[in-house]
Amino acid sequence: MEPLNRLVGRSWLLILLLVPATGWAQYITLKTVPIATEDQFLIFPSENQGMAGVSIALDDPLLDPFVNPGRGSLIRGARLSVTPSLYDVSGEAGSGRALPASVLFGGEVFGGVLLSMQQIEATPQFFQPIIVGPGGAEPLSQKSANNLYAFGMLGTRLPGTSTSVGASVFWAGLDAVQGVDQLYAGSQSINQTGHMLDVHLGLYGELSGERTYELLVLHNRVDMTHEVDYVDWVFVDPVRTVPPVPVEVVPEIRRETNLDRTNTWGLHFNYVQPLAAAGWRVGGILTSNWKSHPKIPNYEIQNIPRDPGNSYGMNFGLGVSRSLDKTTFGIDMIFEPIWSNTWAEAGEPITAASGRVIPKGGKTITNDFTFTNALIRTGFGYQDEVVGFQLGLQVRSIDYELKQVDIVEGSKRLQDESWTEWTPTWGLSLAFSDLELRYQGRVTTGTGLPGTAWDQAVSTRFAAAEAAGVSDFIVAPSGPLTLQEASVTAHQFSISIPIQ
Repeated sequence: MEPLNRLVGRSWLLILLLVPATGWAQYITLKTVPIATEDQFLIFPSENQGMAGVSIALDDPLLDPFVNPGRGSLIRGARLSVTPSLYDVSGEAGSGRALPASVLFGGEVFGGVLLSMQQIEATPQFFQPIIVGPGGAEPLSQKSANNLYAFGMLGTRLPGTSTSVGASVFWAGLDAVQGVDQLYAGSQSINQTGHMLDVHLGLYGELSGERTYELLVLHNRVDMTHEVDYVDWVFVDPVRTVPPVPVEVVPEIRRETNLDRTNTWGLHFNYVQPLAAAGWRVGGILTSNWKSHPKIPNYEIQNIPRDPGNSYGMNFGLGVSRSLDKTTFGIDMIFEPIWSNTWAEAGEPITAASGRVIPKGGKTITNDFTFTNALIRTGFGYQDEVVGFQLGLQVRSIDYELKQVDIVEGSKRLQDESWTEWTPTWGLSLAFSDLELRYQGRVTTGTGLPGTAWDQAVSTRFAAAEAAGVSDFIVAPSGPLTLQEASVTAHQFSISIPIQ
């Protein structure tokens, strides 16, 4: 068993939450390391992505029904959208491409579907694989993987009211989550399998004076399995021969199976009303998320098995927008307090330094995180009868305090970390009577491949990278964070055609 002081030094905890689209205010992102990769789930069409995804007081007719199915009542007619997208993490830290197609239809009964295929390119291994395929080639399964996504929505207007309700289901069959391959340092190969299920129940209503409100209940479940192969070098005593044969060192494959389970419940409320000035609107949001983490993989950088935990987060947001003539402007300001408690459990009875015996399943290490995060998005758009363009900027500030207690050793540790992520965005569009073409792009900086200053083994390129979009990462770092900077560049193209 590894000495307990070394366990404290490696008490890393990572929790992944797969989110269907980055930037949705209904999901509260948890990150304790500045990880770079966040566009795997960029598969939904959007009008405002080039404006940094401003959303509180500004409608997005293409994206809104996928977020809150109750807003499907605003769909006019039927529309087919094809939205190819791709992203790339600098430093050969991963890439992906997807081809989604969706259909939305409106009316008293409204709904829609989306299907998408995606290819994820694995991060090249720092060392050449020991075990390779015929002819010395790396197996195809280690180079790339395919993911499948499916979305369905159905809703209706309530008779005699200006209120609509809807439900949606999003399912992802995942053979790869971007960045996971970097969380198992020194591994020979990683085989990921699993799925994600996301269910939304939404309500949307219109009040007098052009005021609107919406309520959304959501549930998200992640169920992944990681089969990880390591190469252990084993010393083999030679058979006695004349002359003597030197001691041999041979590779031996060791396989570990890790489970990743995360469940999220959430509640989201949004209210918007016009201001006295022409074209101006103001809105506010209130969101709460509760997450349970019954099983977290035993990542190489964590090295403490059986780590459960719970997290609770809220956000409070204010948004202002102006749509006048051919121009649109919007800004969102969001504050996110988050609390998270995670712990390690004893695999067998352990005697603490105080003499107390910790039973099997008892807590050996606890990590208490307190976050005070903030997010600002702002963007500008211009659209005439045919041509339009957009510019935007998102700034995310992450600031947290970690209080770690080693119950076995009777020691405590306090750590503060903070960083800022910058995401400029842009977009171009062409609008015709029977066709809309869009291109939207963004690049995120201020993130990368993090490690710690106190552990060289963790400071390598294997340290970590954000998976899933979107995604949550609650890691109890062993020391002050270091960062090998990387940027994530994403491009999305959209063809939207009305169905007569």
